[in-house]
Amino acid sequence: MTSDLTQSLGSFVRSASGKTTTSSSNAEFWAGMASQIVNQIADSWETTTGTYQTGRQEHYFSAEFLMGRALLNNLSNLGLLEEAQAAVAAEGADLADVLEAEHDAALGNGGLGRLAACFLDSCATMNLPVTGYGILYRYGLFKQTIDSGFQNEHPDPWMEEGYPFVIRREEEARYVRFSDMDVRAIPYDMPITGYNTKNVNTLRLWKSEPIEEFDYDAFNSQRFTDAIVEREHVADLCRVLYPNDTTYEGKVLRVRQQYFFVSASLQTMIDVYKREHGNDLRDFGKYNSVQLNDTHPVLAIPELMRLLMDDNGLSWDDAWAVVQQTFAYTNHTVLAEALETWEVSIFKKLFPRILAIVQEIDRRFREELATAGWHPGKIEYMAPVSGGSVHMAWIACYAAFSINGVAALHTEIIKRETLHDWHDIWPEKFNNKTNGVTQRRWLNSCNIPLANLLTEELGSDAWVTDLAQLEQLIDRADDPALHRRLIEIKRSNKERFASWVKGRQGVDIPIDAIYDVQIKRLHEYKRQLLNGMYILDLYYRLKDDPSLDIAPRVFIFGAKAAPGYKRAKAIIKLINEIGRVVNNDPDMAGRLTVLWVENYNVTPAEYIIPAADVSEQISTAGKEASGTSNMKFMMNGALTLGTMDGANVEIHEAVGDDNAYIFGAREEDLPELRKRYNPREAYETVPGLKRVLDSFVNGVLDDGGSGDFYDLLTSLLDGSSWEDADVYYLLGDFADYRDVRDRMAEDYKDQDKWAKMCWVNIVKSGRFSSDRTINDYAQQVWKIEPAAI
Repeated sequence: MTSDLTQSLGSFVRSASGKTTTSSSNAEFWAGMASQIVNQIADSWETTTGTYQTGRQEHYFSAEFLMGRALLNNLSNLGLLEEAQAAVAAEGADLADVLEAEHDAALGNGGLGRLAACFLDSCATMNLPVTGYGILYRYGLFKQTIDSGFQNEHPDPWMEEGYPFVIRREEEARYVRFSDMDVRAIPYDMPITGYNTKNVNTLRLWKSEPIEEFDYDAFNSQRFTDAIVEREHVADLCRVLYPNDTTYEGKVLRVRQQYFFVSASLQTMIDVYKREHGNDLRDFGKYNSVQLNDTHPVLAIPELMRLLMDDNGLSWDDAWAVVQQTFAYTNHTVLAEALETWEVSIFKKLFPRILAIVQEIDRRFREELATAGWHPGKIEYMAPVSGGSVHMAWIACYAAFSINGVAALHTEIIKRETLHDWHDIWPEKFNNKTNGVTQRRWLNSCNIPLANLLTEELGSDAWVTDLAQLEQLIDRADDPALHRRLIEIKRSNKERFASWVKGRQGVDIPIDAIYDVQIKRLHEYKRQLLNGMYILDLYYRLKDDPSLDIAPRVFIFGAKAAPGYKRAKAIIKLINEIGRVVNNDPDMAGRLTVLWVENYNVTPAEYIIPAADVSEQISTAGKEASGTSNMKFMMNGALTLGTMDGANVEIHEAVGDDNAYIFGAREEDLPELRKRYNPREAYETVPGLKRVLDSFVNGVLDDGGSGDFYDLLTSLLDGSSWEDADVYYLLGDFADYRDVRDRMAEDYKDQDKWAKMCWVNIVKSGRFSSDRTINDYAQQVWKIEPAAI
């Protein structure tokens, strides 16, 4: 792709800022260069879209896409990084500063959204006809600050100053109708460039707008609030990701959001189909497949039925045949209670016609299974509508032609437990698609020194599009000179991260220490609390015996807790309290440091992961569907310390016992262990554990008078009327976790051994590329072929 960055950058910056380049800020440079990139790819983008629309396409429906910052990713994919550095320098600015001026696109939360983003990158790089569909959130999840150790949530107005990488397509607006309001859905398209290809794929994000922007008569009658009330109700649909659904109105808003974006997306798909293939929609599934990323987009199933029958005249049987050809469903949880259900009353309030279609799906489902001779109790449990609720996962399982888990262990668990009733009846629908991450962002862009070393060792950068090529370098694992290079790269990445943290949070952290990292959504099953308990135990051991010879440690956390998840927020406070105690003790200076990275999202991860030595993947076995941070850490040379859960199982399989640190009860053993498990017995008998847990309530740690730490302690030791004690087996795994983690820290002292282990992890990471995952989806589920322009 030819470029004119150097010649025209100044013009774009002046257009964005209305000032000379000398007077323009870094943010204005960023806006100018972003506009220039969009200008450069515009022809290819339009050609790609047109090419895809003539053949079979895949449509990826997801409530979130955690894209991260776009400019560096696009420059890298387009091969323009060096030219961009020169062009910016010629205008008197520094590219690193310009890149830092970009806000993360607040379009996602955690692994679900980041997975979707990695998938789009792989699809574009592989020239696959895939389009993403989601919502253009104004504030996204929230911006997190830590104040006196507590999480506080603030709006994240990431687009307030404009965002050139999303293009408004006013002419392609659609209309979405609820019983109590009509909404215009305006598409905003984001270009998704592939690596070293002309194809430019699309992420289409929908923004809700009122049919009438403003009630002029109400305003003129001095009813100023009435003039804008409808506009604000409509804007609520796109204001935040995952509004708090602990209230009925919060649930209503979530269902509105879901219906809004799937309806607009399906309308667009039908219009394209008619333009390219005619008005007979019985062949719609021949040209279109939809992947439902979790249950959030499942309303697409009854909505497609409505569109086919009511708007296009198909019979129920013909429409249902199309639906069964079209939808595939990805399950992301082993927890049956986490599968979305909504009260029937919400459907009745918002869209009676959709409710009627869902009820007919339910009636036919019950009739089909009864005719086949299945037990009435089984039918009642599996029914799409039962107990006054609509079960979204059950609708997906019934309608979809494919149901997949996202790691080998996860898929076996959903077949055996979570979705076992469905597997009994339709085993042919089930398949595994182990998640992956894109090495373009998570290695080539965020860890340039390591990327350069890999290219040098391999003799080419072929690994950037075929990560499995790195396995050819396994024989280099014993080279001491290579070990020195790896150690130097890791230290330089630590220096970069420490400098970034100092500038962002004003905190100094040591460089020469083990960087031991747990970054992920805050949830009890992910067991950040277990991590904190270990740190407190190690602190006490050092206080008891200051002569202990331990490698210096920096414990790094990054996580957001859902605003309504009280216990998760208590864990954040507790870890920060442990940090307060440890970091303010002069005896710990240079030995132990606890760091909470505020407002964790993609950009902090791009600094943290290349600097990490240890990847904490410590969820209770059988609870994590896959995980993707484990893969990012692995390909950057951090060693997995974790349970046999999710994709950790496959990472361990790839690298072997000698190159990972595995601890804890296995998923298959937990049911038997729990029969004789007594958390209070562990509390009394496991050395050091009582002292740690007592610290929750004896004044060592301060919960600000909230009582939250007492609740945490009670949840571990006694449980409650609605849950067992220590549901996630923290106390049961504590002793093994401590032993393995201590052994890891001791091994770190032998830097040659450590570097060898890191190298094995890096070169064995090929199977965890999202390119492999997408290739499996494309061939086995979506049945699509590359369509290079």
